[in-house]
Order: sequence, then structure tokens, then C-alpha cells
Amino acid sequence: MALSPTKREELRKLYNALADRVLEPGDPVYVAQVNCQGDTDAVEEIATEIDWQEGGGVCLFTGQRGTGKSTELKRLKKRLEDNGCKVFYADLSEYMLMSKEVEISDFLVSVAGAMSEKVSDAYQGESPGQRSYWERFSAFMQTKVEVKEFSAKLPGVDIKAALRSDPDFKRRVQEAARGHVAQIAKDAHGFLADAVAFVRSKEGDPALKVVLLIDSVERIRGVGSDAMAVYESVRNLFFGHAENLRVPLLHMVYTIPPYLSVLASGTGLLMGGAVPRRLVSTHIFKDRSREPDPAGLTVLRTVVERRFPSWRALFQEQALDQLALSSGGDLREFFRLVRLCLPAVRDDAQLPLSTAAVSLAENAARSEMLPIPADHLGWLKRISQSHDTCLEKDADLPTLAHFLDNRLVLNYRNGSDWYDVHPLLREVVDKHVAATAAA
Repeated sequence: MALSPTKREELRKLYNALADRVLEPGDPVYVAQVNCQGDTDAVEEIATEIDWQEGGGVCLFTGQRGTGKSTELKRLKKRLEDNGCKVFYADLSEYMLMSKEVEISDFLVSVAGAMSEKVSDAYQGESPGQRSYWERFSAFMQTKVEVKEFSAKLPGVDIKAALRSDPDFKRRVQEAARGHVAQIAKDAHGFLADAVAFVRSKEGDPALKVVLLIDSVERIRGVGSDAMAVYESVRNLFFGHAENLRVPLLHMVYTIPPYLSVLASGTGLLMGGAVPRRLVSTHIFKDRSREPDPAGLTVLRTVVERRFPSWRALFQEQALDQLALSSGGDLREFFRLVRLCLPAVRDDAQLPLSTAAVSLAENAARSEMLPIPADHLGWLKRISQSHDTCLEKDADLPTLAHFLDNRLVLNYRNGSDWYDVHPLLREVVDKHVAATAAA
């Protein structure tokens, strides 16, 4: 029996229902239990903190890729607006090159430029001081005698586009700015303070709380031989220049890489006591174990049910649960595994898919994470045994960041945070350790 048009259409609908996308507040497919585990709700905690802050402040938000940070930031925006705040959201990847070292100069320029654009968009093209921050920054740099050679190249340059896509321009901005960090920070802060005053004037409320959500900072990551330098630059940004990331009158929420708390613990203390709120993978395993947690599996079934109520016609429940366990509770990985199964269906008789049928998708996903160097396998085994990151020295940070960025290691929270290797890698890790012991 061939695949009927009806079943093919159902498979297509499920495939598209699980496409990765940022959910807007109020979306009927949103399942709060994915990121509100136990009594923890990062969004409510940040919203309350901003409500209590006087004169501006900083909040930090983190989590691995695929845990839903952007969706939760959208929910935070709505929650703050319901509290009477004026909120602007900016994706930093639209303003900054994310694969090269970052310095406080180009970071603040990108943040102020993002705020400039968002305010202008909100008020029909009007800007604080009647000019954009990009124009203000260009004029500022051209007044510095020491950077005359660089500033001569600024007129006519699309600074935003160049900072985002031109590594050489980014480097020249950093070099030109190094002797003027305090002045650049003061000027950026001045613009942001002007933006707050402008927004309050437009809204007719001199005490209005203005919030800027900066997303995608966690996407700054090094590649190849540049990796350690990039990670060090992120540490220096949040640790060495923490005071410059606080802006008077403006409430800032930064997403930060999940490795930052390992790399520079206590960073939040330098920003007025900001404690990073962390999103973690759905706890489909019981605390620090490989034993399935029925409550977590129910949550992931509910997620699929919201998006495609008739999923049982396409998957046996045990098969969907197996994919949930193989994903490690990472929502993006779970969706990907389910979608990987669908194009291979050729016959109505294959449906609903069994646990044996979904193993091909699991093998394909596992292959993408291989091969893994022997020393990395040893480290992954230590993580699986201790449920800690096991970072021994700073020089190993790029490897840990690689583990977290690529989800070879997943972060969970059952009362307290813990780590484990990706379930699809457990057999590979265990076999390597056994082979090493035998040798």
C-alpha cells in the first residue's frame, strides 16, 4: 500500500507545525510548563525585579540554544508592558558581528544604535536630538584628532551594516576606540539617557520605566583558533566592563552565554546584584539520573498535542516518548527528531510509527555529533558521572562552550542545576571509557 494523499497531508502538517519559531504572547501552542518548572518562572522574577528597581538596572537571562529564550523574552516584554513599562526589543545579531572578539566600544555602539532604531520606529521616525545614534557616533569619532585617519572613512559608511558584516571595520572601530573607552561609554550612556527622556516626553509620563531587551548576546562564539580569544573577550565585557553595561534611568535585560557563569562567576554582583535567570532543558529524567520522569514526558507530549492534536495517528505514544528521551528534553532537538522521521514514511502501513521506526532518525542525529576526540569523550564521561561541568582550567573553556553550544551537554534543574551528556551520546561515551579501561 502506498502513502495516501490524506496521510501525506497529515505528515506535512505535523512537519510544519513543529517548525522552529519564536512564539508571540498568547499563542495557543505555548506550554508554560516547558520553562516554568516547579516554582521557578524566570520571566515573572525579572518582571518583578524591574518593577522594584529605581533609576534603572540590569537583569541577566541565559540558557542553551533551543530552550526558548526569545519566546520568553517576548513574554517578558508583554508582562512588562502590562505593568506600565515602555519596552523595546532588539536582536543584537542584527547589529554586531557575532564570530569575532567583542569589546565594550563596539558593544555599546551596537546597543545604542539598536535603541536608536527602535525608538525611531516607535515614534514615526523621530529620534532623540533629531538625529540617529549612528550619526551621533560618526560625528563623535570625527572630533577625535587621534582617530582622524579612521574618522575620515566614516562619512557615507553604513556603520550598522559594517559592524555586522565587516570584520575589518569592526577591528578598526575597536582600535580607534581603545584610547577613548570612557568617552565612548559616556556618550553612549548620554544618548540612551536622552532616549529615555524622549520616550517619557512622548508618552507624557516623567516617571515612565523604559526597558531595553537585548537578545542573542549568547550567540557570540569563537571559531577555530580564534575561539579562546572570543570567549575571553566576552568575559572581559561582562566582568571587566560591568559598570559600563549599567545605564542610568534605563532598565537593561541582557541574554548571556550559558558558559559565562562558569567563566566569570559573580559577574552579576558588579552590575548591582543581577542574578542570571536560567532556562534549562525539560526535566524528562529524574534528578541526576537516567531514569525517565513521567511528568516531563507528559509536558513534551502536550507540546506536540497543542500544535498537532491528531499526532497519535502518526506516532505510537512509546515512539514519541523515545524521541523525547533521545532529545534530552531540549525542545528544539525534540522537534528536529520528530521532523526527521516524517519524510521517510512511504506507506500508510508504517503508521503510526513505532519505536523501531524512529531509530533511523536517532542514528542520523547522532552521526551529526560524531566523531568526538578521545579527550573530549573522557571529559564527557566525567560530566555524566559527576553531573557537573568539570572545567579544570580556563584554557579548556572553548571546549566546554562547544559542548553547551552544540548540546553535547545539556543543563537540567530538579531543585538545583545539573548537567549530563546528550542521551544519544551516552552509548558512545560509555563504550569509549570501557575500551580505554580494557586497553
